[in-house]
Amino acid sequence: MNPLVIPLFPLQSVLFPGGYLQLQVFEPRYLDMVERCHKAGLPFGVVSLLEGGEVRQRLSGRAGFALERFNSLGTLAHIEALEKPQAGLFKLRCVGGQRFKLLSSELAPHGLWSGPAELLAADSEVAVPADLAPAAELLQTLLHQLEQGAAAIDLPLQPPYRWGDCGWLANRWCELLPLAADERQRLMQLDNPLLRLELVADQLDRLQIRPS
Repeated sequence: MNPLVIPLFPLQSVLFPGGYLQLQVFEPRYLDMVERCHKAGLPFGVVSLLEGGEVRQRLSGRAGFALERFNSLGTLAHIEALEKPQAGLFKLRCVGGQRFKLLSSELAPHGLWSGPAELLAADSEVAVPADLAPAAELLQTLLHQLEQGAAAIDLPLQPPYRWGDCGWLANRWCELLPLAADERQRLMQLDNPLLRLELVADQLDRLQIRPS
């Protein structure tokens, strides 16, 4: 079977499976890519940047553009909603799908990255053990607090809620905790959802986030 070739959107952030991503798109390379993906009902790939910016930068005093480097393991982004508030601007709401591993990447003349990718298996469903149950209780409490001051569609946590599943619970905490981008990436890449949640629990302890 030939690998899936996907267009790429390098970002400063890390997208987790099941996570929500809102983007404002204005660069021509991404406007075209997003419109094509939306019309075809296809995802694009989000990869976290190692070097370079989200907006293409011209080199000072020289021809060409600054180098962009990004992680080879990313997450598919499925477009749930697309708005066009004005010419040359798209507002997107995306949800994270499967993780993938790039086999290579290629830069087109107009600046869009793409590459063949191998889709990775979704997390196995692993029940949250009793010693990690406080992580679920804390997240439910946080969601209740957030619901008091924001519209439901803007909340960082969206149903279906899977409070008893290690992978889903760990991913939601990884999105919310104040982690460095490389730490977020490392957690996203872990294939063991129980280990991911254990590391999240360590972060909660380090930050002294505990049930009241």
